[in-house]
Amino acid sequence: MFVPAPYRQPATSWMVDILRGNPLALMVSNGPEAAGPYATHLPVIQDPTMTEEWSADLSGAKLLGHMNRANPHWKALADGTQVLLTFTGPHAYVSPTVYQKPFAAPTWDFTSVHVHGVLRKIEQDRAGEETLELVRSTVRAFEADFGDDWDMADSIDYFRKILPAVGAFRIDVSGAEGMFKLSQEQDPDVRERVRESFGKQESSRHREAARLMSRLPPPGCPHAA
Repeated sequence: MFVPAPYRQPATSWMVDILRGNPLALMVSNGPEAAGPYATHLPVIQDPTMTEEWSADLSGAKLLGHMNRANPHWKALADGTQVLLTFTGPHAYVSPTVYQKPFAAPTWDFTSVHVHGVLRKIEQDRAGEETLELVRSTVRAFEADFGDDWDMADSIDYFRKILPAVGAFRIDVSGAEGMFKLSQEQDPDVRERVRESFGKQESSRHREAARLMSRLPPPGCPHAA
């Protein structure tokens, strides 16, 4: 992903927040020549066994995910496949009316993280308990962040019944780029008007974009809140 200098992440935590707050990733990998690339939307979490700190480009991180084994994408994946995961964060249209300038052009502010890595399949012959634990880890992560602390204990037998259809995998991250295009190219007063316009919208993605704009470091300052 091409990331102009003004739009680079102010800190590693910004990329990590996008991954955690927007875990439905788009995973892309090469398919057969006749089919072209495959792309699948799927939930991805940080491997709970990961003890290392997140590096500046996320290299060394370990992620977990799963998809339907009936998906042709799964069948095209081999252990060791290079994959790209795209996580999309807050984004919003910027109307030139907000700029209050005689000449302006519309744009779209957006946030995204592209994660590169090597996929390690959990093959059918060893899927059982390993896949079950991955599903459990996914439930725990999402219930903690987005759910109501649902107790999965009564559903474990049901999980076991559907495991044969679950294609689970791990990803060893080799690097990542974060794009945080939040009107940094504008003068401070214009950027503030954009932020205020986002904050007034009912849409949660607009308000989240406004919150990120509030955390941007002042021009010339290398660190963000």
